[in-house]
Amino acid sequence: MRYNIQYGDFVVLFISQVVELLIKILLLEDDDTISFGIEAALRRKGYECITCPSIEQGWECFSSDIHLILLDLNLPDGSGYDFCRWVKEQADTPIIFLTVRDGVTDITRGLDMGADDYIIKPFHIAVLESRIAAVLRRLPEDKQPVLVCGDISLNKDKMQGYLNGEPVTLTALEYRLLHILLENKGRTLPRNLILERLWDADGNFVNDNTLTVTMRRLRKKLNDTRHIVTIRGIGYRME
Repeated sequence: MRYNIQYGDFVVLFISQVVELLIKILLLEDDDTISFGIEAALRRKGYECITCPSIEQGWECFSSDIHLILLDLNLPDGSGYDFCRWVKEQADTPIIFLTVRDGVTDITRGLDMGADDYIIKPFHIAVLESRIAAVLRRLPEDKQPVLVCGDISLNKDKMQGYLNGEPVTLTALEYRLLHILLENKGRTLPRNLILERLWDADGNFVNDNTLTVTMRRLRKKLNDTRHIVTIRGIGYRME
């Protein structure tokens, strides 16, 4: 059986700059080839991927700081359904099944027991990445420690911005501006709305000129990113 996972450019992962991993994903998969391909692709995207070839190891590796589980159904020491049921008794951690079992009964059983998605093998790695992103977007705000747009990310717990996984030194005002843009990704934010949100903790007013200067400095620190778009006469949008 052939899996549409391309390995040719995975070597970039090991020779590129060190990436601080932000989102923890637990992968239960007993096929070494598939496991390697998925782990490499996810790490390249900036996720931390913990791989387990069995349910027993999955029990040992699971913790409350796991953000998402990728779960095969056919594991050497049991069924992925059992592991899914066990996880849901511990916490409401999102689960995506990855399996060759494509029967309607299998799919509905997985979804009915609380899985967030069900992907049938073979699959393209880009499809998996898209499904993962969709599930993570559905997490409640207080469970989303990281906001991401392209190569830009922000870790709210650490109050740290990143570009291509590398920390970016930001002032308090630049950090708040980036936070506002990422929280409202895809939405056009009028300048007056941004100014209201930027009003600092001490009650000091942030004027229009300060916003312009701060935005210019933020863009420069993000290598003149194209993800922050100016909407003439209105404001800005992160896209």
